[in-house]
Amino acid sequence: MNDSKKEERLNKYLADCGICSRREADRMIEAGRVIVNGVPAQMGMRISEMDDITVDGRPLDKKDRKVVLAYYKPVGVTCTEKDKYAEKTIRDAIDYPIRVTYAGRLDKDSEGLLLLTNDGDLINGLMRAANYHEKEYLVRVNKPITDTFLQKMAEGVFLKELNVQTRPCQVEKEGKFVFRIVLTQGLNRQIRRMCRALGFDAQGIKRVRVANITIGKLKPGNYRLLTAEELDELYGQLNS
Repeated sequence: MNDSKKEERLNKYLADCGICSRREADRMIEAGRVIVNGVPAQMGMRISEMDDITVDGRPLDKKDRKVVLAYYKPVGVTCTEKDKYAEKTIRDAIDYPIRVTYAGRLDKDSEGLLLLTNDGDLINGLMRAANYHEKEYLVRVNKPITDTFLQKMAEGVFLKELNVQTRPCQVEKEGKFVFRIVLTQGLNRQIRRMCRALGFDAQGIKRVRVANITIGKLKPGNYRLLTAEELDELYGQLNS
């Protein structure tokens, strides 16, 4: 089937273009702000990319379509577009028809979930520390985890080299050498610094969740498009 003739719900199309969430799209359609082929859009209608669509008088076309990917970054891939000293960059690691970049970094020695997108607003929203978006990690350390270590990590750790106290966070023991941590800030190499300040060495870090997006069954080096439901919730969190 020719993609140009493939039909989808108008509210989903607007959400995929990054205009708004699907719920907000319904409100815009109801308010008469969306015009399809010169006629006010109807709730629940289906459209194709052959249709002419305007929102508040501004025409939309394919280039407006926003893409968000969940990517499993392997260890060794550097979060940079171009760096002559990097062995392997995001650009080298993923080949996607639309140019995308990372929304929130993950250091070279860490692995796991990285969101890739062409939506600048989403990138800015996820990287703003004031938004308190959750990021969840599994961390393996070099010696047995103690209750004291878990408590101090949860309360917040003073990082001398950055002259900052980390925010209180959720920490849970997963195994003798492994713990789970949920952060709401993104200081440079934060988990490694926190562990080091308490006399531990983080030997493996895997990010398993960003906001409502989880790594699921992705394998290292693989990616998937976010579902409409995931996008709706993610953009909803950004706008709340």
